Amino acid sequence: MKAVRLYAQIARQIAAQILASHYPLGTRLPSERELSEAFDVSRPTIREALIALEVDGLVEIRMGSGVYVSAQTPRGGKFSAIGVGPFELLEARRAIEGEACAIAAARLDDDDVAELRALFDSLVAAGDDVAKAESCDHRFHVAIAKATRNSAISGAVEALWQARLCSPQEKAMSEKAHRAGVGPRIDEHLAILEAIAARDPDRARVAMRSHLDKVLSALVEATEVQESAEFDARVTARRQKFGLL
Repeated sequence: MKAVRLYAQIARQIAAQILASHYPLGTRLPSERELSEAFDVSRPTIREALIALEVDGLVEIRMGSGVYVSAQTPRGGKFSAIGVGPFELLEARRAIEGEACAIAAARLDDDDVAELRALFDSLVAAGDDVAKAESCDHRFHVAIAKATRNSAISGAVEALWQARLCSPQEKAMSEKAHRAGVGPRIDEHLAILEAIAARDPDRARVAMRSHLDKVLSALVEATEVQESAEFDARVTARRQKFGLL
């Protein structure tokens, strides 16, 4: 029997409460802190659950205000497919791509460096075209994995990216982040490129992990939904959970 992801279990439980009119139309759900305590799970798990409920059309997430019930049945009459959670995906990417970057730095050749430089230049040229920048970002990371000369590593990295592309919940959270101005950062990719080109595995590992730490931090901030008075404390808690402090 296939295990259901924790955030999906929480989303289904909240959905059942909505369908049973425990939370009537137009009412506001409890805060992330309250939901986290009620379900005894982390706030990032609650965040992923709320995004899943929004994908299904059951709630509306209003930035800086809260989460409100917008329907009592899922959009189209059924729940959407369960994809990988955005935060768990980034945790996995940090672990796997950090090491992949270090291995690539020790094994890549001049042709690999030239390919990465070309992909970096394409990322720069993409400018404010988010779709093009995301495509360049994807190819840049996959090219690093391929430079490890290890098919298992490159396959794992590509699988993580495909999971990202196929997850409705990841797509919804990414769209929120893009609207908040979050996108591939040139300086972070340049740091990765320079470390790899210098054939410095330790520096490359740090550069990749630092990049993904910053992606996670930006995603947490861009999808904050509760009152601004508690903002700093909540963001700090999330950063501590993922080791960003």
